[in-house]
Amino acid sequence: MKPTHKLLFFLCPMLVLGFIYYSSGMLHLPVWGQKTQGDAEETTVAPTTGAEGSADTELETDSTVGRFVGSVYDKQGFLLQLDTKLSQELTYKYGNLSDGVCKPGYAAAKMTAIYPKFIKPAPMFLDRNFKRLAKVNSYLPPFGFKTQERIIDSILTTTKNYGLGEQLDSRSCKRCIIVGNGGILSNKSLGSRIDEYDVVVRLNEAPVSGYGKDVGTKTTMRITYPEGAIQKPDSYEKDSLFVFSAFKPLDFKWLRQMVFKEKLKGTEGFWKSVAHYVPREPTEIRILNPYFIQEAAFQFIGLPFNNGLMGKGNIPTLGTVAITMALHNCDEVAVAGFGYDMNTPHAPLHYYETVKMSAIKESWTHNIAKEKEFLRKLVRANVITDLTNGI
Repeated sequence: MKPTHKLLFFLCPMLVLGFIYYSSGMLHLPVWGQKTQGDAEETTVAPTTGAEGSADTELETDSTVGRFVGSVYDKQGFLLQLDTKLSQELTYKYGNLSDGVCKPGYAAAKMTAIYPKFIKPAPMFLDRNFKRLAKVNSYLPPFGFKTQERIIDSILTTTKNYGLGEQLDSRSCKRCIIVGNGGILSNKSLGSRIDEYDVVVRLNEAPVSGYGKDVGTKTTMRITYPEGAIQKPDSYEKDSLFVFSAFKPLDFKWLRQMVFKEKLKGTEGFWKSVAHYVPREPTEIRILNPYFIQEAAFQFIGLPFNNGLMGKGNIPTLGTVAITMALHNCDEVAVAGFGYDMNTPHAPLHYYETVKMSAIKESWTHNIAKEKEFLRKLVRANVITDLTNGI
């Protein structure tokens, strides 16, 4: 054997052993997406959400090493660490405000801190330019208004007003509270505190009269759909807006009859009885932007897209839709009367009924577990304040 061949024969095994030693010990090669000690403060890129509300998974598999690589975002795009602080500038801005003073842009700033994809501008109600709303004009109800453009146009021509009213619209900072219907409100004596908010939002037929000590007496708007609307005309509060939320095309036909004070023509297609008359002038009626149903369902909660159609378990509750609306249009957001505790089956389901918690059945349209998960994120990150601590 030649001397050069002997040298190569000796060096090759040494080089192989050296490579194994360095790669397994001294040379630590980081896996893509995995944090090393030197970049512990660095975060990965936020996941993107497509038309179906899908997002990058929380864990990605690296096939080379056969292990999971952690992400700082969950499937919907929320930070896993919800105690994220605001920027130094915003912390200073809000920290210098006196207690009780409204904090301009606070809810949106906190929401953006835990959900970077959040974009604040989203009109509360539909106006005459509603056809330009690209995010909803190609979806059927409840996620849009496709096929209902003509009837909506005729309604908006008559209602004429598309805001909260001159006094509230002119405010530079609005504190809003969404009052749920939960039995958890009973005996909490939160009425006076609820009435302190600039905008008090109530849902469906939940009554105020006789329950003022616990739920307050002020109503800025009542959001409802046909089956949830108050059926007794004398039970409506004065000076409140009737805000309509549509879940099916038939609902818009019902609203038109209510706006034009027409006799209700048939009730086929509704899942329960509906109001035959709404004691409100057209100028006191609004149509809620369906984008809030779409965003709550697909972006925030992660419900099944189902080709953009209403389906099993892909409709958010009206309470969560109202919270989503408030995140876009209010500076501070609070809730009361939210949360079902299934560990207390004998507790009242609603504050105004004797029906017990045990009456809750599995819902075909809602996914209460996933919805509660979303609301808990908002509470834990201080995006919203829960006065009754039910979430």
